[in-house]
Amino acid sequence: MQVDLRELGRTGIAIPPVVFGTTCLGNLFVAMPDDAKQELVHTWMETGYRPVGIDSAGKYGAGMALEVLSRELQRLKVDPSDVVITNKLAWRRVPLKTEEPLFEPGVWIGLENDAVQDISYEGILRCHEDGCRMLSPYRPSLISLHDPDEYLAVASDAQERKHRKKNLLDAYRALEELRDAGEVAGVGVGAKDWRIIQELHQDCDFDWIMMANSFTILNHPKSLLDYLDELERRQVGLINSAVMHGGFLSGGKFFDYRPLNPDSLVDAGLIDWRNRFSECCDRHQISTFDASVAFGKSHPAVTSVALSTSRPDRVQGLIDSVSRILPSEFWSDLQDSGLLARDYPHLGN
Repeated sequence: MQVDLRELGRTGIAIPPVVFGTTCLGNLFVAMPDDAKQELVHTWMETGYRPVGIDSAGKYGAGMALEVLSRELQRLKVDPSDVVITNKLAWRRVPLKTEEPLFEPGVWIGLENDAVQDISYEGILRCHEDGCRMLSPYRPSLISLHDPDEYLAVASDAQERKHRKKNLLDAYRALEELRDAGEVAGVGVGAKDWRIIQELHQDCDFDWIMMANSFTILNHPKSLLDYLDELERRQVGLINSAVMHGGFLSGGKFFDYRPLNPDSLVDAGLIDWRNRFSECCDRHQISTFDASVAFGKSHPAVTSVALSTSRPDRVQGLIDSVSRILPSEFWSDLQDSGLLARDYPHLGN
């Protein structure tokens, strides 16, 4: 398969238009059988992409996702040059001393380890060493700070937030040193709140970033679009993630990983938007998934879209989706219905 690769920012690494997520390898919400994990990784490697882009994190199953990924790549005898692995750093494995992990109860199933957050200069080096050990003999080509927005959000007051932000900047200094020593090709940040990425960008010189639940067909305010324009000007690569808002846009019961509340006016508004969006997609015989992916990759700042599935038979659908060009009549209908900003300039890209 002929695939157009694009260089991710200033990393010097070219990646395909889809990066595969690994939360399912870490047993997110359900304990996925080992044979199913084996089949999924095998399917990734059969796509024809070279290299195959894979995104993971020490937080995913307290490192289980990293270990499973390494195990299955070794089983397939995959050459390290045939994969580009991104590892988001902030969580480090520790022994499990309770009935279930404490770091995110009820989220990760069937774990034999727990995880602790370790964000500081020394802490992020420990996280990187932890990740490299679990991935060995493979190594991450790209590393980033994981969810600094959530780390800052729990600060009890302005003083604590200032202290936490210093920890983040110290952690980024460690990432820079790893890059400058040739340990990795590029460093960045992965977060759900794009405004925190923008804030940190004032002090950190990111090579690449990953946004989740941020630039989507539902959410694309002018302030965000201005920042994406800035990323393009600064040649900072962007992997766009969670373009479906955690499955919400395809009818899921969660929005950005929280359960919907039917008594909430905010959630009622979201559901109404989704209903009108779905009706518009039906009129043009376009799936809500294809529409969401098409918009999520439309801005020229976006190098690749991170997409996840636990089902091998759906992997080809992910690949097909990023190459699908939707008709201009569909975009016009969305605009006429008040579902899409009229002045968005990149439709059809």
